[in-house]
Amino acid sequence: MSGGGSVVVRRQLGSKLRQLRLASGKKVTDVIEAGIASKAKMSRIEAGQGPVKMADIRALCWLYGADPATTDALAALAPGTQQEDWWEADPGVVPEWFGLYAGLESTAREIRCFEPQLVHGLLQTEEYARAVIGVLPDLAPEIIEQRVRFRMERQQRSMDGVTVIMGEGALRLVAGSPEVMAAQLESLRSSAADVRVLPFRAGPSPRRSSWALLAFEDADDPSLVYIEGDGIARYLDKPHDWAHYEQVWSILMDRAVPIGEWPT
Repeated sequence: MSGGGSVVVRRQLGSKLRQLRLASGKKVTDVIEAGIASKAKMSRIEAGQGPVKMADIRALCWLYGADPATTDALAALAPGTQQEDWWEADPGVVPEWFGLYAGLESTAREIRCFEPQLVHGLLQTEEYARAVIGVLPDLAPEIIEQRVRFRMERQQRSMDGVTVIMGEGALRLVAGSPEVMAAQLESLRSSAADVRVLPFRAGPSPRRSSWALLAFEDADDPSLVYIEGDGIARYLDKPHDWAHYEQVWSILMDRAVPIGEWPT
């Protein structure tokens, strides 16, 4: 089955499986000798050119010596290689450090994000991230620190081509302490990204959840809309979905002000 969101998932899964194979020192001939897949099938899987069965993913992970968390995370991507409209499970099922979006974000040529409630993850200071992540109940301290480190690692990508519009409420909300927020605002104003604020006076947004538009250099990677909310993430790359969110983005850009001009 071919289709929109599945193209994204297939290519990301194929890339991750290839990385695992190379890291393990295995060759395609090893996969063939283990009776897991033929040369042609492996080529399709690693190139993201077709659906992949969960059993095949788990067999490959076993051969590559992947740990259980990595195996479960990759196996969770299997449905997305077969369905056009696919929803990614929340980080409680798929670890945040292995989420599909993280891979997409790191390779995108252009990222345009709308975040109404919090400072966007690409722009958070370490203390702000710790305050936001730490508010989740039942998270062990080591898990909190792992997620903070992951969030900081995401920021190592170039901020060229990154535009973020945040709701004014995201900047009025005090996370951690007034001192943490003061440092966070200073960081936003000095960011290399194009940071903008949607002021309260602009009225309600046409779309009130967090979402992003991602475009890629590789012509085989379709531009997509990423929508996040209620513990799930959705990936859309149909032309009509893209056109709709482009229109919404245009409205937000008309109403938003550069961070350097806020508050006015």
